[in-house]
Amino acid sequence: MDVHLVDGTYEFFRHFFAVPAAADVDGQEVGAVRGVLISVLSMIESGATHIGVATDHVVESFRNDLYPGYKTSEGVAPELLSQFPVLEEALQAMGVMVWPMVRFEADDALASAAVKAAQDDGVKQVFICTPDKDLSQCVEGTRVVQLDRRRNISRDEAGVVAKFGVKPQSIPDYLAVVGDNADGFPGVPGWGIKAAALTLSQYRHLEDIPKDWQEWHPSIKRARVLSESLLKGWSDALLFRTLATLRLDVPVFDTVEDLRWKGPRPDFEERCRRMKSPNLLGRVTSAKSMIKEPVGRS
Repeated sequence: MDVHLVDGTYEFFRHFFAVPAAADVDGQEVGAVRGVLISVLSMIESGATHIGVATDHVVESFRNDLYPGYKTSEGVAPELLSQFPVLEEALQAMGVMVWPMVRFEADDALASAAVKAAQDDGVKQVFICTPDKDLSQCVEGTRVVQLDRRRNISRDEAGVVAKFGVKPQSIPDYLAVVGDNADGFPGVPGWGIKAAALTLSQYRHLEDIPKDWQEWHPSIKRARVLSESLLKGWSDALLFRTLATLRLDVPVFDTVEDLRWKGPRPDFEERCRRMKSPNLLGRVTSAKSMIKEPVGRS
């Protein structure tokens, strides 16, 4: 079996800005909700059997306690934030496993689920469905891969190296020095993507980089400047790496079979009525009729 782990927050933001606004029978905005439901349903219609969706129920997380500049919900459209609970409830009614994150982030749930799914011998491949560079640290060989569904691009470990110049294990170190505007931390002054790739392709983690710049690999340009900047900002670099490192201890599921889609709950019909989405109900009902009962483990 294959396991598909979906970045619900990414999907939600993408659909919020891509689909027309639409209100349910009570006037609640649900355009993005319907967009994500259709997107996840299309995966099921294409043959996905085991699916989990992670969402940021609230934007803030434990990382805000570690670094005041970390991303918050400030500036996010209220019409978007108000739809998160609706999305989570609708996905659950559609029969999909959902992880609404409060203390942790959606990325932490995806990382935890990827590791746990990969431990199951019955799982052939784990697809982490997001283009988010943070999740590249979870890629493992060709078994745990990233899938950018919008562009239909799959990235295995070789793909991570080709894109960033470093292996998945070094992605948190890479982000620590180059920074991450989306998450709100600046990185180390003077360190760009080329310098980070050259350095961390030779030294996997920050602690592996020689303290004496004269001992650095000759392929690394501006070694002295980079070394001085890193040593000066060492505590910040370690903090930023902590922010970029995804947690693997989020409770997600007991067994992979918990992720198997078995069809919608009885209340899904009413939710579709309230969202004015009769076509969605018809497609979900049709998909349910196509389910084949599992025989043993595949």
